Amino acid sequence: MINRVALIGRLTKDIELKYTSNGTAVGTFTLAVNRQFTNQQGEREADFIRCQMWRKTAEIFSQYTHKGSLVGIDGRVQTRNYENQQGQRVYVTEVVVENFSLLEPKSQSQQNNPQQPQANSYQHSNNNSSGDSIDISDDDLPF
Repeated sequence: MINRVALIGRLTKDIELKYTSNGTAVGTFTLAVNRQFTNQQGEREADFIRCQMWRKTAEIFSQYTHKGSLVGIDGRVQTRNYENQQGQRVYVTEVVVENFSLLEPKSQSQQNNPQQPQANSYQHSNNNSSGDSIDISDDDLPF
């Protein structure tokens, strides 16, 4: 069976980066993805897709993106549910991101947010052949 998602869109706000009780990073964000067609008024509508990423991928993504960043993501759809404080069952559908690419030129991204360092078409994957996590330091990055 296949469960793959590839999206290109803009962040609606900065990624929310948190850490679990055992220190694992988890980031959540919403990606605005334009639809391919226009509505009756000739405007493009967008879908707002909830996304989640884990570990070093989330930390790197939060370091190099900000609200409005154009990014490409690759991952899988996941559904889950929980009971909220009012005792109601809440169902959540989201994309668990495994790979991402920053799609804006460095100069354009810095015009949007000059304090935030930006990468130029940087790609990161959470996978490797051994299954171990990949540790990337700033010295390893080509920018």
